[in-house]
Amino acid sequence: MSVTFKFDNSYARLPEEFFHKVAPTGLSNPHLVSWNASAAQLLDLELDEQSAPSLLALLSGNELPAGSDPLAAVYAGHQFGQLVPRLGDGRAILLGEVVNRKGERWDLQLKGAGQTRYSRFGDGRAVLRSTIREYLCSEAMHGLGIATTRALCIIGSDEPVARERMETGAMLARLAPSHVRFGSFEYFYYARQHDMLPVLADHVIDRHFKEFARQPDRYAQMFDQVVETTARMLAQWQAVGFAHGVMNSDNMSILGLTIDYGPYGFVEEFDPGYICNHTDEAGRYAFARQPGVGLFNLNCLANALLPLVDAETLKAALMRYEARFTGHFYELMGDKLGVPVNDDEGRAFTDRLLELLYKNRVDYSGFFRELAEVAIADKTPVIDNLFTDQAGFYHWLRDYQNRCEATGVTDAERKAAMNRVNPRYILRNYLAQTAIEKAEQGDFSEVDRLLELLAAPYTERPGFEEYTQPAPEWGKHLEISCSS
Repeated sequence: MSVTFKFDNSYARLPEEFFHKVAPTGLSNPHLVSWNASAAQLLDLELDEQSAPSLLALLSGNELPAGSDPLAAVYAGHQFGQLVPRLGDGRAILLGEVVNRKGERWDLQLKGAGQTRYSRFGDGRAVLRSTIREYLCSEAMHGLGIATTRALCIIGSDEPVARERMETGAMLARLAPSHVRFGSFEYFYYARQHDMLPVLADHVIDRHFKEFARQPDRYAQMFDQVVETTARMLAQWQAVGFAHGVMNSDNMSILGLTIDYGPYGFVEEFDPGYICNHTDEAGRYAFARQPGVGLFNLNCLANALLPLVDAETLKAALMRYEARFTGHFYELMGDKLGVPVNDDEGRAFTDRLLELLYKNRVDYSGFFRELAEVAIADKTPVIDNLFTDQAGFYHWLRDYQNRCEATGVTDAERKAAMNRVNPRYILRNYLAQTAIEKAEQGDFSEVDRLLELLAAPYTERPGFEEYTQPAPEWGKHLEISCSS
């Protein structure tokens, strides 16, 4: 049975300066590694015996779906703080924009789909290892309630691809409401094609910010909205302990989506200086620096919008970033703690806890689940065994219990509320690595098992206790690079 999509390719109708129209280079001998039924629903797709051959051909790049208009988008970006005036989709090809039965529009993109004009010296391919990492983490972030691109499926092959070692090629089918980035605007600014900036901005506004379309200050309103969604996204990253690893401005979504998963990591033993990308020798993208990098990238975007919005208006929006990030972050931390902390005293109280977690190298996600078990009246909870600084912990705990008591919330109510926002399961690097190693041997079961588990990370699952454990010694110092 042939699978069909309803395409309406608005980005492909933009001027030719925006992209390189190029068809995917199909994978040889493709096979399905994993299928995400949750994401498939966004495209009204079902995988069964009848549809499987057609889907495999279409999503491995070997056949073009009717109505598609494949392209690679151009963009620029600040990479590790330095401007690269032309980047673009070097291995990702947008097949088109699928409109589902609800009228929702989803970019359908194949990542690892071969060379484009923007591949530079790359081969345009992705490997199974990196594809599994993005597939699992984008769905883990969705499960955590954080805005993200979605992953439809992984297609594997026996095609050899050279990285640090010889690996096998793979393709990720990725979905997003839009793949427009900060760097999309930067490209036209630095190429001095300023007449293209309002074309791109109006495209984004017409697609995603209809509430202020055609208003005279719509570009200023768009930027202010981007400041807000970026501040919220960064607050969510920091609260859940997610480190992106490569926060270049070309990896920043104009919609505040988490995008382009490479050498990411979730903080385990709490460390503000955690660096998940081993090529980031200076620690530019260390965990605690991410909010500041978010502001740096917003400054890059603001600079690119100068032909559209006056400098003072842009500066005023940028000045709102810190307060928005801080407000979102401490609101989220209050939810994690089960008590409000979004005032000066509460923020200092939260900072004391984070310092304690750092000094005692406490497992970040595990701590909050354990804290939910502590009763207000419990003066010697077993959670104290996580801390070598017992005096410091008990001093903080007494203040915490007093705060809890003042709210009038029962222990049971607080526990239920905390467990709704503190994940029981996160995608620890060693779990992803285990799934990758099995998949490289032809066993994809662990990929599917993690996909299922991370779709509902707050729900306790009997039989999955091993997935809550901190990394074993071999998994504590895994080096993750940008290579894919």
